[in-house]
Amino acid sequence: MAMIGGGPGAFIGPVHAMAARLDGKIALVAGAFSSDRERALAGGRGYGLPDDRIYTDWRELIAAEAARPDGAEFVAIVTPNHLHQPIAIAAMEAGLHVICDKPAATNLAGTLALHDAVSRTGRLYALTYTYTGYPMVRRARELVREGAIGTVRKVSAQYVQGWLADRAEEEGNKQAHWRTDPAQAGIGGCIGDIGVHAFNLAEFVSGLEVAEIMPDLSSVVGGRLLDDDCNVLLRFAGGQPGVLVASQICTGERNDLTLKVHGTTGTLTWNHENCGALRIDRADGRTETLRAGQGLAPGTRIPVGHPEGFIEAFANIYSDFADKLRGAAQTQCPIPGIAEGVRSMRFVERAVAGSRTRQGWVALTE
Repeated sequence: MAMIGGGPGAFIGPVHAMAARLDGKIALVAGAFSSDRERALAGGRGYGLPDDRIYTDWRELIAAEAARPDGAEFVAIVTPNHLHQPIAIAAMEAGLHVICDKPAATNLAGTLALHDAVSRTGRLYALTYTYTGYPMVRRARELVREGAIGTVRKVSAQYVQGWLADRAEEEGNKQAHWRTDPAQAGIGGCIGDIGVHAFNLAEFVSGLEVAEIMPDLSSVVGGRLLDDDCNVLLRFAGGQPGVLVASQICTGERNDLTLKVHGTTGTLTWNHENCGALRIDRADGRTETLRAGQGLAPGTRIPVGHPEGFIEAFANIYSDFADKLRGAAQTQCPIPGIAEGVRSMRFVERAVAGSRTRQGWVALTE
């Protein structure tokens, strides 16, 4: 693979690089880590790349790697959001496959244009909806489909953080700066950054699709152009109710992503801060706790009692993507792709518009 973005000081780029190489199926052979030559070289040399495979322009990388007989087969896009769609389209049109940090694009129109490019080029395209890679999330999906909690009645998804409780974007925080800037982040703030993870996880595990939403988005910290707190009522296609809460201004919260799927015979709960456990609560007071471990859940690498986490979840998506590139008919779990990108961006765009106009229930279906 070649990586675009993720230079010195980046958060998500090194995570992608470590995850991609974890199982020995993928080699990082080239990268455009920064438009600044010295920073690009520092980033590339840090990954052990030769100078002639280190680029300062993503267009140059795509052209050069597509032309090399030993060039990259796919690109991993780990830039700020506004570059995701143009890089992905250019890469696929040059014959390269794509794996991209979410979102697919900064708005729905751009995501639909990307959908057309995926269809037109026939290239593989994947989005790293990270939490679908956790073994116990994949096990939860299996259990719901096996009827372990009966028929799904309600879904609750919460993702709360506190890192933007103050104006970190004015204090030299690079991540806060671009994530609160509409020109780089897109139309959604918190809803587009972490709200879509909760939305994607709710659908992924429950097997249900959200049909309608009633959104209430706020910019709690003064001066922000994008939302930093979100409360959304959900109505699934089968009539089941749901609720989604996402916030980045909850002081003291770290990274609390919690999913609850309520069924007719039990409730299933998964929490990111205790990601190796999956709890099932029964009406008669019994509680069953399932633990991750090799052979016990899809995608685990080490024995029970040895924790795995964020990088390993990313690695499961990369591993499945590599298997698909090599012609595997099936992978461990469905790989999030352009369909999830379209659904998530439709959710973001309509949540933003619906909250602004206070129009009540908003349809997600076309």
